[in-house]
Amino acid sequence: MSSPPNEPAVDRPPVTADVAPPGVTTEGERQTRIAGLRLPTEQLRAYSMLFALVVIWGYFQWATVSELYPYGVFLHPVNFSKLLQQMSVTGVLAVGMLMVIVAGQIDLSVGSVVGLLGGVAALSQDWQGLGFAASLAAALLGGLLVGALQGGLVAYGNIPAFIVTLGGLLAWRGLVFILTHNETIPLQDPTFKGIGRDLLAPVVGYAIAVVSIAVIVWTTLRRNATRRRHGLKAASAGATVARIALPSVLVAAFVFYMNTQGGVPIPVVVFFSVAAVGVFLTNKTTYGRYLYAIGGNPDAARLSGISVRPHIMAAFCLMGVLAGVASILSTSRLQSASPGEGSLLELDAIAACVIGGTSLMGGRGTVFGALLGALIMASLDNGMSLIGVGTHSQQIIKGAVLVTAVWFDMLGRRRG
Repeated sequence: MSSPPNEPAVDRPPVTADVAPPGVTTEGERQTRIAGLRLPTEQLRAYSMLFALVVIWGYFQWATVSELYPYGVFLHPVNFSKLLQQMSVTGVLAVGMLMVIVAGQIDLSVGSVVGLLGGVAALSQDWQGLGFAASLAAALLGGLLVGALQGGLVAYGNIPAFIVTLGGLLAWRGLVFILTHNETIPLQDPTFKGIGRDLLAPVVGYAIAVVSIAVIVWTTLRRNATRRRHGLKAASAGATVARIALPSVLVAAFVFYMNTQGGVPIPVVVFFSVAAVGVFLTNKTTYGRYLYAIGGNPDAARLSGISVRPHIMAAFCLMGVLAGVASILSTSRLQSASPGEGSLLELDAIAACVIGGTSLMGGRGTVFGALLGALIMASLDNGMSLIGVGTHSQQIIKGAVLVTAVWFDMLGRRRG
């Protein structure tokens, strides 16, 4: 008798954080030869995106020079803080979208889900006098239920994710119009309002920086120890110091820069926390490795003993929860919930992933790349607004950037 389609065909040892499932090529193993050097493809892609981001920032800084701001306004601490707050919503959604796309799926409904959960959170503030707690619980649990419903239809109902989430895009948007009676609902709870706009006290920002640097040191040293334990070559002392020093300096400089304008924005802290969890799930857990295996080759993943359906459903559940987090950030930043909230956010999240190097075919992509893509999209929005580019022209430019990014990615894959 043959094994059920989603049950392990054979007994296999559990997959560790640094070992991929059988027959699956990890991102670190893909290499591209440039000028005689073999570089990991993912590193090359990240360097290219960082270079593009620096060029974009440099241009907008130069383009915003004026008599009032002789050095430019784009990278001014106040504007930079607003830019990061704007990208926080897209960045949170991009982390969840990465999980879904890596597994070979897609979610077109997240914009409507953000609007729905924002309306639910605003309406629940008056429920039983619970206020803040009720709003958070309603948004997060509502997102989990939506994700479970859509993930169940995809994983167990065998309905293509494109169809399920396209239907969700329409259905959830219609539901939010019904719940809100097509009216904007102002927020009542002051704590909830502060999530999207308030700044942390400078001393709290420095404390977070110290904790972050300690985590960087611990994870770097632990990675070296893990590789030695598995018989792999660990980083040299110089490389280890560089991996600790560079991000530590960036963290300290970022916190100092934000404190010059009052403190680190709370949405940015939430965004970075979500990103850290996403990096941990994709790089350090068996679940993350299984997602890459499923997206790369679902049949091979099933034959390797991976239960495909529960993992796909879990990816949609995670996407739903992160849509709840994004709805909290978006609603609190706007200080109200409107029926049209979240429109086209799904396209921004997908574009951030694709620009960051995620393959729409599944099996390839990183959280770091998705966040770089989100930062590039937000920088284009913010910079073009500062120099007076019209809304319609902004859409044309963003679309051209997206297509160009995919084109360069395809060229890089062919050369690799």
